[in-house]
Amino acid sequence: MEQVFAPWRIEWVERNGGEDEGCVFCELPAAEQDRESRVVARSEHAYVLLNNYPYNPGHVMVIPETHTGEYGALSDAVLLDHARLKQRALAALEQTLDPDGFNTGCNLGHGAGGSIDDHLHTHVVPRWEEDTNFMPVISETKVIVDAVENTYDKLHEAFAAQDGTETTDAGAIGIEPAE
Repeated sequence: MEQVFAPWRIEWVERNGGEDEGCVFCELPAAEQDRESRVVARSEHAYVLLNNYPYNPGHVMVIPETHTGEYGALSDAVLLDHARLKQRALAALEQTLDPDGFNTGCNLGHGAGGSIDDHLHTHVVPRWEEDTNFMPVISETKVIVDAVENTYDKLHEAFAAQDGTETTDAGAIGIEPAE
């Protein structure tokens, strides 16, 4: 049997004794420690979170502040803000990582296979042609080629360069509401 060691995953496994007491997607932005929490950008009703356990470098989640697992429960203002922030995330990822494409989507409901199903979020995963090489095919192992901290710095700078942004007190990039 092949073994892959990923000691950084223990934080996720051991969090709160393995059981969530609260919602991590509500707690992280409220902590106002954006770099430590990996909150890259914030808008009026949503924020962009760099995934701690990415499928590829630059894997982010666009997360509405509204705590719900039901897509239909989001107000029009939150839906529009979430969609616009996803546009900005795509632009920042294109600028910094130059991927060949993206996978975007939500895991809605427990049966969809996501690990957090009570606070919806949209995954944005940069993809490159031929990014599936012999490692995942032969050894079922994915190699992430950039540290999450380096990716955070690159994305933070790209968001900061966009029109209508400012750095928040917590360190993320604040996105001004669209008119």
